[in-house]
This record gives sequence, structure tokens and C-alpha cells, in this order.
Amino acid sequence: MKVTEHIEQSKGKTRFSFEILPPLKGQNIDSIFNNIDPLMEFNPPFIDVTYHREEYVYKELENGLLQKQVVKKRPGTVGICAAIQNKYNVDAIPHVLCGGFTKEDTENFLIDLDFLGIDNVMALRGDAVKSEIYFKPEREGHQYASDLVDQIECLNQGKYLDEELQNTSPTDFCVGVAGYPEKHMEAPSLDSDIHFLKKKIKKGADYIVTQMFFDNQKYFEFVDKCRAEGITVPIIPGLKPISTKKQLNLIPHRFKVDLPDELIMAVVKCKDNKQVREVGIEWCINQSKELISKGVPFLHYYSMGKSDNIKAIASEIF
Repeated sequence: MKVTEHIEQSKGKTRFSFEILPPLKGQNIDSIFNNIDPLMEFNPPFIDVTYHREEYVYKELENGLLQKQVVKKRPGTVGICAAIQNKYNVDAIPHVLCGGFTKEDTENFLIDLDFLGIDNVMALRGDAVKSEIYFKPEREGHQYASDLVDQIECLNQGKYLDEELQNTSPTDFCVGVAGYPEKHMEAPSLDSDIHFLKKKIKKGADYIVTQMFFDNQKYFEFVDKCRAEGITVPIIPGLKPISTKKQLNLIPHRFKVDLPDELIMAVVKCKDNKQVREVGIEWCINQSKELISKGVPFLHYYSMGKSDNIKAIASEIF
């Protein structure tokens, strides 16, 4: 079932969903199931599965020269999605990236998803690889997420890259895209960011999931700005409970989001990460309750591979 259909069937009731990471190469799928199992009592209609593009490492050869090697540390998004749908009978939503994909790669990836009966995708540009400052698309790949959305919508109309194909079958993907309440890190302003978000909606995106935020007012203002620009699709808030003191520096640096002073001081006063975890859970519970009171369609939690704190929050909310 499509995300938009799940929202319609909920009839105004806020639902629970979450995102997982594929396990590191060498680990089996039990590590995924062990994190999903505790959260199934909250009846998530869908689970997002991230995609991780290639990384580059340089290894020194005997002659002293460096050899560039491509590594993939988290493979398996498509297989994990198929396993989730088979085991739990819920919709699995794979992330589809511009980075690391040619248009042909993207089409083949989407065909595989369609064959598996996967109805939803998250269309994302993706980050630059660690060796690059700015995002660089593949040759014959997409520069922007809006172009990726356009290709998906073409497939939904039965238009494939090979225009000579006969009797093509259209796909029927529901397309999600990312929104940034505090603007994308590369955008010059929030207004310009929303301008490009609107472009993704015009290309055919059906719903938005936001980057994590820790101040609900940022989300409410973002939604108001989107509505003022004529963006009418559902905007699902994304939440992550803070769990370690290190994240006070890591989250603003990595995700370019602000932490409220009240939250910062509460974490600073903690003696250890066990106390930080409790502060993070309480903060996220309060965020969740306020968002529910405003009628958000879903609360979407970023698990980062761990489900214990998400379960503690969901137990209070759902």
C-alpha cells in the first residue's frame, strides 16, 4: 500500500514509522530483525531502509604508490526490503539515490523493486563521498533529486530510457522526498530550499519526510512556508532522540541542525550517557506529544540501527 493511502486510511490519527540502516558488510539480516521485532507492537505501516553508496579507500602498495579501491560497507537495501515485507507484512520503503547511479542503474533498480511489489520509494540526491567536498553525480546520472523524481514518474507512465521498447508496463511508485526545516546544508536560504522542494513536488513527489529537528517550532514554521508556496502534500516529521554527549557536537556538524539551549544544558549536566539517553527519550516524547496534538500524519523515527530508545518513546506515545 502507498504511504498516501496509509495516511488516508488513518483518518487523522497519527501513525508510527521508523527508518533502519542496513547492517555492515559481513553481518546477517538477524541484526535487522532484532531491531525491528521490539517495534512491531506499535503497528508501523511502513519501514524505511536507507541506501549507502560506495566509499573510496586508498591502500599503499609495496612500491609506495596508493591504489584507489571502491568499498561498499552497507549493501543489501533491496534484499532487506523484500525480507521485511515477507516477514512482517508491512511496506518497506527503500531509499533511491542519485549518487553512485547512472540513469540506467536507476531504471534497473526500480524495475527490481517493482518486481518485488514494493510500492513506495524515497528519492534522494544523497551525500558527496568522503573524498569530495561537493556532490558529484555519475556520468549519465542525476545531479538533483528532482531529476530522479522525474525519472520515476516517467516509469510510472510506462516511459523507459529505451524509447524503442514496445508494450511497456507502467510502474506505480508512491514517491517520497526529503524536506529540511532548517534548510539543506548546501542551500543559500530556507526560501530557496523550499523553492527547489516545490520543484520536486511538481515533478510528481507525493509526500515529504523531514530531516531530524529538535525544536518543533522549526517544523511548524517550515510547514507554514511550504503551504504558503502551494505545497499541499503530507509533510511527515522526522525525529531522533539524542543518546550520547558526543552527539551535542556530532549532530549539528553532520546534519546542520540546531539543538535548543534547554536540551544542551540538560545533556551537559548528565553524569554519563545512560542519563543522556533518558534526557533524549523525555525530550523526544514531549516533541511527539506536541506534534500529535497538531495532527501530523505520522511520527517517523530515525533509529540509527538501535531500537531500545525508540521503543521507550513509542510506549509512551502509541
